[in-house]
Amino acid sequence: MRIELSNGNLHLRGGQTLRVRDGIGSRVCCLSGTLWVTEENRPRDILLGPGACHTLSQRGIALVQSLGETDVAIA
Repeated sequence: MRIELSNGNLHLRGGQTLRVRDGIGSRVCCLSGTLWVTEENRPRDILLGPGACHTLSQRGIALVQSLGETDVAIA
């Protein structure tokens, strides 16, 4: 399945992964639950809890994975 999303909210089940290609400048916000974010060519991963956001800063692929039921906003 391929989903294209420029802006919006998603509900992810535990372990589901959202792949973002060339999303530099996009803002990923955790609305509930916990998100794990890793960006290509970035040495450290990011954990986001409810209310926390992260702006993608690298070109290439970013992976956003839910660590349980999670609501996420992409802008």
